[in-house]
Amino acid sequence: MTAETYTNPVLDADWSDPDVVRVGDDFYLTASSFGRAPGLPLLHSRDLVNWTLVGHALERLEPAGEFTGPRHDCGVWAPSLRHHDDRFWIFWGDPDQGIFQVNAPEIRGPWTRPHLVKAGKGLIDPCPLWDDDTGEAYLVHAWAKSRSGVKNRLTGHRMHPDGTELLDDGKVIVDGDRIPGWFTLEGPKLYRHDGWFWILAPAGGVETGWQGAFRSRGFFGPYEERIVLEQKDTDVNGPHQGGWVRTPSGEDWFLHFQQRGAYGRVVHLQPMRWGTDGWPVLGADGAPVAVHRRPGLPPQPPAAPATDDDFPGGRFGRQWSWTANPHAGWATQHSGDGLKLACVRSADAHDLRRLPSVLTQRLPGTPSAVEVELRLDSREPGARAGLTVLGDAFGWIGLQRGTDGAAHVVHRFAEAVAERERDAGHATFAPEGRVRLRIEIGAGARCRFLYDVGDGPRASGPVFAATPWRWVGALLGLFALAPAGQGHAGAATFTQFRISAL
Repeated sequence: MTAETYTNPVLDADWSDPDVVRVGDDFYLTASSFGRAPGLPLLHSRDLVNWTLVGHALERLEPAGEFTGPRHDCGVWAPSLRHHDDRFWIFWGDPDQGIFQVNAPEIRGPWTRPHLVKAGKGLIDPCPLWDDDTGEAYLVHAWAKSRSGVKNRLTGHRMHPDGTELLDDGKVIVDGDRIPGWFTLEGPKLYRHDGWFWILAPAGGVETGWQGAFRSRGFFGPYEERIVLEQKDTDVNGPHQGGWVRTPSGEDWFLHFQQRGAYGRVVHLQPMRWGTDGWPVLGADGAPVAVHRRPGLPPQPPAAPATDDDFPGGRFGRQWSWTANPHAGWATQHSGDGLKLACVRSADAHDLRRLPSVLTQRLPGTPSAVEVELRLDSREPGARAGLTVLGDAFGWIGLQRGTDGAAHVVHRFAEAVAERERDAGHATFAPEGRVRLRIEIGAGARCRFLYDVGDGPRASGPVFAATPWRWVGALLGLFALAPAGQGHAGAATFTQFRISAL
């Protein structure tokens, strides 16, 4: 990469199902957040290459009672971000409930409470369109077979211009079963361009598929189709699902994701132009680019979503989300630095995958070392706190209070099929209940766990291969737990969280 070029991916972590919009000189992006809270992350850029996380549009998942525990394949799927009538709008599909919408006057809010636009099972990947020429509004969505028994088709509706309701029962406007070789058509993004209705939508599955384009003179069809981006001879498998954006000078660009196992869905930026036949051409004549000329926009300083955190005043940064809707009292604000987490009592303390009180951020997509200082301020036997890599399988290293009253360094893991954790390393005494924890994440998301109780870092246990959850990349997490019982079980304090390149 030089000052004139950029290298993909531009967001090298799990920013799944991205969509993008430009307002003035600013670009904004949102992504799927599934069952984590807060949800609907909001990213900002001035050059489409350097992005920062500026907030979230969804404080808690609703209805709240459905998300008291982790549901990693539920919640917020494939949002669409638009700007209309001086407001930002986000539509998304909850596969178990229906199509929701929130809106706000500014990207940082205040955002409205979620409004259910259409109830139903399996309604996913919605995208609205306001036609400025006619005043009409439309919405297109896909289907999740796991909930509805239907997939590989796109349904279109007329929508009330205020975005609150749909005006008809809907019509299948693209049936992937009628297109030879197409399957799992999903993720539609709807646009108007050059007198056509355009739908940009992927098919073929997230790991092996392609990006398609559809066009019609009328919203309800008929549509003709073309494959506009596919892997070809590149390393970018299944270039999949994203959004088109135009710069103030008229350049066209397309942001999409690539599925990368435990790292989740990383985001690529592709050049885009309109061919002489009126169809879009993405990447290098339909193949993803690895390095390319930067967009013709004012140069910006290097930036990426934050990872490090000193937790000033006990507050955690925007990069963190709980694994379900949080409860008051899990994290305590105070006058100094450091994250103070209450040791939440749970009968499921033996399995971090079941717990809503794990504070998480995305696994970095390049080899990295993750470090944090931990002090266990609990005298409760069995109370524990630590640093974890969390997916279908998980591993963690941290401190546990023994029946002898001492704090011990413990290292535990569970395979994807296991119902509870087991020891991965030998317990070690931690003087004063303090330890510095480190996880080194190498190629292939292979993780080495280390600890330092004051006499230098020591490796613990075998290498652990991080695994994704369904639809979600592996997560880094901080937690504090205690066995089921009554009364306050103490707390743990985390300081100086750092991620550095290896």
